[in-house]
Amino acid sequence: MHNTPILFRSHVRRAITLCALIAVAACAGATASGSGGGSSSPGGAAPIVGPPRGTVVVVGGGGMGPEIYKAFIDAAGGPNALIVDVPTAGGDTIYPADWRGANGFKAAGAKNVVVLHSNPDRKDLANSDSFTTILKRAGGIWFEGGRQFHLVDSYGGTKTETEFMNVLARGGVVGGSSAGASILGSFMVRGAPSSNNMIMEYPGYTRGFGYLRNTGVDQHVVARERLADIADSLIPRHPEMLFISEDEGTAWVVKGDVGEIVGRNKAFVYNGKDANDPGKPFTTLFPGDKYHLGARKIISRALDESPLTHAFIDSVFASIGGGKATVHIAQEGRVLIAKGYGVETQRKYTPVTAIPNFPIGAIGDGFLAAATLAVVRDGKLKLDEPLSSGGGTTIREYLTGASAAPEGSKKVARLLIERSGGKLADLMQRRVFSSIGGQRTRADEDGAILSNVDDLYRWELGLTANTALTISGPDSMFAPSGGTGNGNGLGWRSDVYRGIARHSAFVAPDGKQGAFIRVPGRRASIIILTDRTDFDARTAASRITDRLLFNASSR
Repeated sequence: MHNTPILFRSHVRRAITLCALIAVAACAGATASGSGGGSSSPGGAAPIVGPPRGTVVVVGGGGMGPEIYKAFIDAAGGPNALIVDVPTAGGDTIYPADWRGANGFKAAGAKNVVVLHSNPDRKDLANSDSFTTILKRAGGIWFEGGRQFHLVDSYGGTKTETEFMNVLARGGVVGGSSAGASILGSFMVRGAPSSNNMIMEYPGYTRGFGYLRNTGVDQHVVARERLADIADSLIPRHPEMLFISEDEGTAWVVKGDVGEIVGRNKAFVYNGKDANDPGKPFTTLFPGDKYHLGARKIISRALDESPLTHAFIDSVFASIGGGKATVHIAQEGRVLIAKGYGVETQRKYTPVTAIPNFPIGAIGDGFLAAATLAVVRDGKLKLDEPLSSGGGTTIREYLTGASAAPEGSKKVARLLIERSGGKLADLMQRRVFSSIGGQRTRADEDGAILSNVDDLYRWELGLTANTALTISGPDSMFAPSGGTGNGNGLGWRSDVYRGIARHSAFVAPDGKQGAFIRVPGRRASIIILTDRTDFDARTAASRITDRLLFNASSR
């Protein structure tokens, strides 16, 4: 029951072993299915899980960042390629040509996006040449979320399903999110037509469209605490099948038998050949990791190409003692470290970096700044207003640190509540947290915020992509805010560290307990959260920065 992009730096022995495994897996696939051309697997061998040609993009639901949209659009043939958006899993009878669900691709630069939909009672339409003609020109097919049985009932066994597969055969891309991810495997997880989405295997609804062979796909696995479900329900009945999953905003980008993890969080492999994570029935993968689905082995970790090691990070947190700490380190969209110390095992295998939440103190001023900018955009607030009636410190001066203000975050929160006309938690969720795919970050009505390193990394990606979290010009979050004279942004302190521009925020003013360091010029972030008020997070972050960016020991 308890059964984890191609870069080889050193580890030569491991590389040779892996190549041998890949060769064995490829030979087995050729024997079983015959030889075919166009493989993108190592050594030109025919893939046995992924597509012989083209790309499969598997997304775990939730909002997608620009890195996933770009991967899909590039695989489809670029911005001018025809992308067919299939919203059928949503269960509506009609989807208009300008259906809002396709707007993400348009905003990401796709210029030719067409919505295609048929209902289960119109199999004649899905079998017609008039309906499928547009698919013959498509570079990409995207299945939206909802309930995957709608896709089976509408397109299973029809000419439309055949033309979907032909997009891959031409070297295009097929992908989907949530229900649209589960339909991509040969075995369809959670296919029951009933409203009970916890039924993992339902008679008559276990056949997916098979773009990934001998594979089942699950989704929303961290956000909805589903990580135990495959191990408990499916592996005992299908001990030889490969199962993969991914959390919200996270994708497998599969070419041949090679899958790379892209996006906001983690992916998981069940029934792989690598050792499972300690005490868990799967192996965890992170953005930047590459995996061979045919050999069921890790090809490379993003960490392999970094100066960091687990031993070094362990030494940084050796003084945490009986406390709890979590750390997340990423560079160029690749997650190098996501690790916890002293955090108890969470239920249903939930990663310790996702639970528990920690009070984030002044790091939360960045979230308050984003909410403030949203209300400023609405014309209901000005940055140069005083924090409180009769007070001398303005919102701008507090958020940039130009002027101290007792209970400053509480005063900002009260202004936001007053001007927005609702609860702060609702404003933050609607205008900030949802836009970054935040799962567990919470704000109370006094402006105190609880979060975790996984959500703070989603925040980092949102800031990097500037997804409606800042405004342009002198009042953008990271511009030296006009008139304060200290060069800081809103909610962030700006300085130069060893010649590189840096943004920083700390839980406590003295740098203790937690730190969030951004180095935009190197696309690097270091996030530390602990429950120890005496832990020197500023020094810990500096040690990691020295090793990561300068390959040097700290002072």
